[in-house]
Amino acid sequence: MRKTKARRDPRVIARENAERRRAARPAPAPVSPLAPPGGFPALPVIEGLELSACAAGVKYRNRPDVMLARLAPGSVVAGATTRSTTRSAPVLDCEAKLAHVEAPEAGAAILVNSGNSNAFTGGRGVESVNAVVTALAETLGLPASRIFTSSTGVIGQPLPHERITAALGQLAEGLSPEGWTAAARAIMTTDTFPKGATETVTVKGGEVRIAGFAKGSGMIAPDMGTMLVYIFTDATIAQPDLAAMVRRLTDRSFNCITVDSDTSTSDTLLVGATCKGPSVAGEDAFEAALGRVMSDLALQVVRDGEGATKLLEIRVTGAESDADARKVALSIANSPLVKTAVAGEDPNWGRIVMAVGKSGARADRDRLAIRFGDILVAEHGWVAPSYTEEAGASYMKQAELVVAVDLGLGSGEAVVWTCDLTHRYISINADYRS
Repeated sequence: MRKTKARRDPRVIARENAERRRAARPAPAPVSPLAPPGGFPALPVIEGLELSACAAGVKYRNRPDVMLARLAPGSVVAGATTRSTTRSAPVLDCEAKLAHVEAPEAGAAILVNSGNSNAFTGGRGVESVNAVVTALAETLGLPASRIFTSSTGVIGQPLPHERITAALGQLAEGLSPEGWTAAARAIMTTDTFPKGATETVTVKGGEVRIAGFAKGSGMIAPDMGTMLVYIFTDATIAQPDLAAMVRRLTDRSFNCITVDSDTSTSDTLLVGATCKGPSVAGEDAFEAALGRVMSDLALQVVRDGEGATKLLEIRVTGAESDADARKVALSIANSPLVKTAVAGEDPNWGRIVMAVGKSGARADRDRLAIRFGDILVAEHGWVAPSYTEEAGASYMKQAELVVAVDLGLGSGEAVVWTCDLTHRYISINADYRS
């Protein structure tokens, strides 16, 4: 008589499979070779701002995964969020609060968790946001309308918000004007280094400080937001003026980067001004300084692109319009063929030609010119007589590269930053949920 094979418990099989996946994972990524030298910068105390972080166990173990920022009474907040049509519950909540600005007398707070994006979680996602906001409002004595939350991590899994609410007392007790580094590390997911930037600018009333941090490494494509970014200043500024400034500067910084062409469901940029320092009304120097901080953080995100070994700047000129130039720049920057050629240090300029042609922008083969840095590669619809493959190959060995394309049609121009595409990107994302 034939023996029936005993059925194994599916839960045991699932555990064994998970253990095998964990054992096969690649080692933790070393810090990106493109990381800024010197590590996380020393960020200044911003009067009216306190930060903290703690390990709540949302997903990760034995590492900070929730950060809190508290802004003093009188502070104003502006921001930008992803235009993804599947954006998360925290993003929708932030959008509603940014659209209906309330008097800033109460102050404000920002709470961020990593490990779980609370995206595509239906009504339960809204319940989680409300639970966290309500509990934090009670903890800090703030109105719920002045509390902004963000979540980053895996999509489609319910947020264990009770772990966050259980940690709120610890977060409140740990608030400090010098809590920058822990806060920046707490929001990291696949990042290999925390990202910070600062500027001090002199205006008529004295010095104004600006400082902030960001996270982002994969699922990065321009359509603000393209990551999580939190910037603070002691400047005195009206909320509508700050909001308009943030919109302008976002299009010149965070909306000019791409790692993998994928726009996240969770991306959020928030800028808080405590209004404890000099007024910056009419001060162009302040906007310029804020723009430098935003551009610095945006480039750090690209430098930490998952598996990146090359930073690539795409400059497009001579387009019929700025919009057309941007189409071409993004087409080049998002092309897997271009990005893998860069990873392999292959000066395959034919892939640039391909990306220009597929962009949807008007182009004329016989007016097109391509440069690698200062090296003229192609012009008038053909390879440049002065170009040599040896020169191109030598240039591609650099860690930071510039590809310039002139369409020869008009005055439109654009700049986009991206990184190469390596096998490490596949390894990270093939194993992301395990």
